[in-house]
Amino acid sequence: MTSFTEPFICGGTPFFATSMLQAKDQLSARELERYSRHVVLPEVGTEGQVRLKGSSVAIVGAGGLGVPAAVYLASAGVGRIGLFDADKVELVNLHRQFLYSEDDIGRGKVEVARKRLIEVNPNVNVDAHHVRLDSSNALTFLEGYGVVIDATDNLPSRYLVNDACVLLHKPDVYASVLAFEGQASVFFPPTGPCYRCLFPKPPPPESVRSCEDAGVLGVIPGIMGGLQASQAIGLLLGKGSPLIGRLLVFDGLQTSFDEVKVKRDEGCAVCGTSPSIPGLVDYEEFCGTRSRESVAFDIDPVELKASIDRGEKLVLVDVREPFEYEICRLKGSTLIPLGELPSRLGELDQDAELVVYCHTGVRSVTGTQFLRDSGYKKARNLKGGVDAWARLVDRKMRRY
Repeated sequence: MTSFTEPFICGGTPFFATSMLQAKDQLSARELERYSRHVVLPEVGTEGQVRLKGSSVAIVGAGGLGVPAAVYLASAGVGRIGLFDADKVELVNLHRQFLYSEDDIGRGKVEVARKRLIEVNPNVNVDAHHVRLDSSNALTFLEGYGVVIDATDNLPSRYLVNDACVLLHKPDVYASVLAFEGQASVFFPPTGPCYRCLFPKPPPPESVRSCEDAGVLGVIPGIMGGLQASQAIGLLLGKGSPLIGRLLVFDGLQTSFDEVKVKRDEGCAVCGTSPSIPGLVDYEEFCGTRSRESVAFDIDPVELKASIDRGEKLVLVDVREPFEYEICRLKGSTLIPLGELPSRLGELDQDAELVVYCHTGVRSVTGTQFLRDSGYKKARNLKGGVDAWARLVDRKMRRY
């Protein structure tokens, strides 16, 4: 188990930039009072608080994980926080992303978050980067920060952040959430493994469920994002035993934590002794998500609406769960949950023009491919699902 008694070193320099000689000069009386509960901790003290003030953390993603992580880091006095997110605030964010309000809907997340964080602690600097990190800019943007928090919610971004951190020799403080569960670790080779040591290859995209489809209890990202902030602070202070080589698994229903040991893979394509991937790659292609964005048998909502208006005979197949069907549905559709599709094929005509849909177009891709493989060659997938239909065609339809 890795433990630290001295400031953790990254790339030959500590994660903090302020020398101890300057320490007490840089904490005002008001700051000492603000951080007094830190200062009385022997593991922090005045010097530790100055380390935090001279440190920097990049948070990739200003959503469910990034919001609590940012609030705790700003409150703790981390001197410079970089927020990276290209999304805007939506109503569906508000049950878990507590920095935002209904008045912020439609505004860029990082701009809103920056304003609120400075209100929380005017002593910190917050860099608001309204940008989506990719292989062309990640190294440049992340290079200037000591610790990186991966608060993203998709596989391409997780592999991107991991690879960038390996190349930049920075710790990747990772977490993910789904439904009632969360995972967390710190990836930092050669001290420990990287994300690819745990997941060398991404799973098939159609097998990956997102929070949009599976849901997430609002408090779970708060717990895991707070844990990420705790890990980052420990790294910056050089104190405690970080989650390097350990994957922490939280079950919110059972209120339990389990731990899985993770070893560094010497044959890892990125952090191994002879890496086969020396630089950043196209992560959408690597994870197979680009092909899912434009499937050959897709039909978009506007095109479907036109077909219906022309009077074309279409059979609409809803592969969601019954409770979702009760919230909203396309008129005249037949509910066959994805798990029941193999046993209910007899209810569908192989010669019919089938349009399969779900919430956001993920499960329906799997259902459509299954139908086509089973002889239903005219089956098509509604791209973006019923949610896209509500946004692009029927704005009065209930969304969830």
